[in-house]
Amino acid sequence: MTHSMTAFARTEQAGTQGTLSWEIRSVNHRYLEPHLRLPDAFRELEGPVREALRKGLSRGKVECTLRFVEESGSRSLQIDEERARQVIAAAEQLARLISQPAPLNPLEVLAWPGVMAGDASDPQALNQGALQLFHAALEELKKGRQREGAELARLIDERLEAILAEVATLREQVPQMLAAQRQKVLDRFAEMQAELDPQRLEQEMVLLAQKSDVAEELDRLNTHVIEVRRVLKSEGAAGRRLDFLMQELNREANTLGSKAFDPRSTQAAVNLKVLIEQMREQVQNIE
Repeated sequence: MTHSMTAFARTEQAGTQGTLSWEIRSVNHRYLEPHLRLPDAFRELEGPVREALRKGLSRGKVECTLRFVEESGSRSLQIDEERARQVIAAAEQLARLISQPAPLNPLEVLAWPGVMAGDASDPQALNQGALQLFHAALEELKKGRQREGAELARLIDERLEAILAEVATLREQVPQMLAAQRQKVLDRFAEMQAELDPQRLEQEMVLLAQKSDVAEELDRLNTHVIEVRRVLKSEGAAGRRLDFLMQELNREANTLGSKAFDPRSTQAAVNLKVLIEQMREQVQNIE
């Protein structure tokens, strides 16, 4: 199954301590590049979240944002009196070294780390709930990437079908183009009323046919189309392989253009390059 690298997922869960919500955004990138935004109280989740992303995704720039809105009244304000005494004692000791110390502000004491103590809530349980919610968001993201990947595969397959049609048409027209070229040579000689050496004409036509022989390029285009379809249906990340195949398809289209000797073959080469470029743009979003 083909997976896109572009998707969005959001999950939310309300509990007794507050509301947790995850937002995950992913866009195309050469490698897997996670960016995490976590509240300070949830920093220990960084390792498990990165590991889950590594196991669940192969490529993409992934932004993960966790928000926690605390339930009003769920936590009571408590003071660690022993810690507060230590802070006050240290402040008074420092004040004795200052000639005109400012009065000690109680709010500044409260702001000192460790003075405000939490209630009896279980932070471990809150972290575990956030991690479970992240896994749910990640699954939603993967489903979104799969849905968009299926649509990308459909669009690419449409263009592959158009390439096969161009190849079949050009293969059928090559003998007609060679015959038209032969007639052009005959007409020129007739206009100049010059004597035409049949043997020399045949030699020139053989040389033209050799220079304009595109059978190998057409066969390779067919082969690449088959391979692209196989990769689209295969398991695992396919983006890099598809990008390589787009380069190969473009190489064959360029060769066709360089061998073109008729407006029809020139136009066919242009049409192929347009179709390949359209596919290449879609492939950039495939994981």
